[in-house]
Amino acid sequence: MLIDQKKRRGKNPVTDLSKGFEEELRRQGYRPGTIWKQRKLLNDLIGWLHGQELAVGDLSVAQADQFMADRRAAGVRRLKTRKALGPILDHLRGLGLVPVAEAPAVDGPVAEVLNRYQQFLTAERGLVSATALRYCDCLRPFLDRRLSADGLDLASLTAGDVTSFVVEFCPCLNGGVAKLTVTALRSFLGFLHVQGVTERALVSAVPTVLRRRLAGLPKGLEPDQVRRLLAACDASTVVGDRDLAILTLLIRLGLRRDEVARLELGDIDWRAGAIRLRGKGDCHEQLPLPPDVGRRLADYLRHARPADALGRTVFVRHFAPHHALGAARVSGIVADAAKRADLGRVHAHRLRHTAATELLRAGASLPEIGQILRHRRTETTAIYAKVDEGTLRLIARPWPEGAP
Repeated sequence: MLIDQKKRRGKNPVTDLSKGFEEELRRQGYRPGTIWKQRKLLNDLIGWLHGQELAVGDLSVAQADQFMADRRAAGVRRLKTRKALGPILDHLRGLGLVPVAEAPAVDGPVAEVLNRYQQFLTAERGLVSATALRYCDCLRPFLDRRLSADGLDLASLTAGDVTSFVVEFCPCLNGGVAKLTVTALRSFLGFLHVQGVTERALVSAVPTVLRRRLAGLPKGLEPDQVRRLLAACDASTVVGDRDLAILTLLIRLGLRRDEVARLELGDIDWRAGAIRLRGKGDCHEQLPLPPDVGRRLADYLRHARPADALGRTVFVRHFAPHHALGAARVSGIVADAAKRADLGRVHAHRLRHTAATELLRAGASLPEIGQILRHRRTETTAIYAKVDEGTLRLIARPWPEGAP
């Protein structure tokens, strides 16, 4: 015999707070079952606060953790971590009933100077937050060496101190991390001079990391592998339709994963057949939008993008709340499709190499490829000369006669 779902679940008390919460969750695209569970959790939280003789406005992160700990102790199997309270806390903060989440405490002079430097990178240099954080992570070992019981000593920094750190520390790192470390150190030393912490710039004291440029080959996918990768997305489903549009942008236009994640609805000029990109350093650049790519984007926007999506980004999460995809998720979509296509491990940047090699096969020159990929230096594009087999044959010397 079928059991009525509402009777089996019981009833959630209807209050002005829970009703507004339900409307907010519906707007964000949550399913009815999830909404019911969240309302039940909200009612449990309010009941727990009353038992503690607290009001909703007294709720803090520590008390939220205690509430969840009491739920786990009572044997609750689901919705038992602070993550489950996320939609509730966001709603209460939006109403002004609960203070915003406490900012993490600055743990000492190193964290304080790195926080100022990070703000400088994002506000003055136009770096994205992820890159600024990577710079700060690379600088921590250098700053830790300048830390003593008297505090962080940067004013007495000398060229010898900078050089000795790089010579001692960087050989322990792989080439990529070592190069990023010296790049971050040069940037940080310039920041210290601009801020008046050091009397003169010490940028020239940073040694260069020996690393062979253009030593490897760009590893693009072969045409058959590209077909298999695209075929791994089921366009009859909303998720497959979205993923296929993302892969098409990466393969046909050679976009970076961040550029795909930050693409907004207003960046697509349908009449002019162009697309505007937010590239490195917050630079805005424009590319032609090929008809096949435009059709794929239009199909996704018409049939697969949630109507209740939050924000103006083109690509959003499939599960509620439907907010923007992150760059890491764009890479995850590529990796998941490659796994389904039995292609092994494929990163999003490899599809950028694929676009460049396909352009070479179509007869594009290296300067043209550099323009499409938006390279700032011609040396960056030069790596694709290694896979330009047609031109390499023209300059290859004949094998000497009689050679074994």
